[in-house]
Amino acid sequence: MINITNPIDCCGCTACASVCAQDAIIMEPDVLGFLYPKVNVAKCTDCGLCEKVCAFNNNYDKSLNLPKPDVYGARHKDMREVESSRSGAAFIAISDYILELGGVVYGVGYKEYFCVCHKRATTKEERDEFKGSKYVQSDLTGIFRQVKQDLKSGRIVLFSGTPCQTAGLNSYVGKKLRDNLFLVDIVCHGVPGPKLWHDYIEYLEHKQGDKIRRVNFRDKQLFGWAAHRESFEFVQEDGKKIFKELFYKHIMFRHSCGVCHFCNTTRPSDITIADFWGWQKTNPDFNRDDKGVSLVFVNTEKGRKLFGIAKENLNTFTAELENVLQLNLQSPCTVHTKRMIFENDYINKGFAYVINKDYDKLCIVRRMADKAKKRIKKLFGK
Repeated sequence: MINITNPIDCCGCTACASVCAQDAIIMEPDVLGFLYPKVNVAKCTDCGLCEKVCAFNNNYDKSLNLPKPDVYGARHKDMREVESSRSGAAFIAISDYILELGGVVYGVGYKEYFCVCHKRATTKEERDEFKGSKYVQSDLTGIFRQVKQDLKSGRIVLFSGTPCQTAGLNSYVGKKLRDNLFLVDIVCHGVPGPKLWHDYIEYLEHKQGDKIRRVNFRDKQLFGWAAHRESFEFVQEDGKKIFKELFYKHIMFRHSCGVCHFCNTTRPSDITIADFWGWQKTNPDFNRDDKGVSLVFVNTEKGRKLFGIAKENLNTFTAELENVLQLNLQSPCTVHTKRMIFENDYINKGFAYVINKDYDKLCIVRRMADKAKKRIKKLFGK
């Protein structure tokens, strides 16, 4: 049976809980809201499927991958789609085709109180909720089984998520059902905890004395595509927004993000999508208006066929792999040195305390103190 003794060994994808025929595994949240599997020993038959299905390792399935991905810059031809999407709206063009075939699209939206979760869409209107970045780990409870049921019923399915989620789903679904499953991952820099996000919403509403009606993790309309500023719109303020920069910091990431196995160009999906940072090196005229451009990796033959059709609604240009290697295509994020101090402060002192504490400054002060101690030791031999 699966037994997570070190949190860095689990990405929370739910594949182990989904594969258990006895429903002996539940996903329990830790203090930051990250889910980890817990086995009910009384129900467990020790079949080993939960351990076998885990894809959070270097041996994830690469059997369908091309020797080298095809690389593109892309932007939707309809600027309304670009302006309402995070980057160049490549995902909209890809998912439109799946929906036009009568297929199903899974992506990240919200449930009550802006809780970030995966959802199922069968129309473009439902799918549009998946637009935009959501820098919180999504709740996948029940989603993998729902995907498998759609595949068994003969539906074409497009699932989008982080690479650890697509790798987990690929392993859970298995090769027999893979033909009708299209996987799209994002270049992920790490995920903050759902509990922190919930507390953040409560904190802002209490501070404003008003309910939030709309959130935007990266407000492109006001700050341009390259900015990383969150905006929050309140009910009683007639469209007034406040702006913060919090949910892009490594100090609140899941432990496993620091050892991510997918920070490379051999992706666990048919297509990979990201912001195209460094587009100027390849096509300096393409994004002069700062509206956004998507980086697209086509990783499999299936991905080639799908993207080949989606390109009819995209303006694209080809790029060389070596010119697009942003940091999280080379190595995992660096876990903040004060990550555990942050977590302990959150447990003992609450969200309001940690949001107002400068942990980066604490690191600088500590480094200065360490350097001073070294100089004193060198001078006085103590």
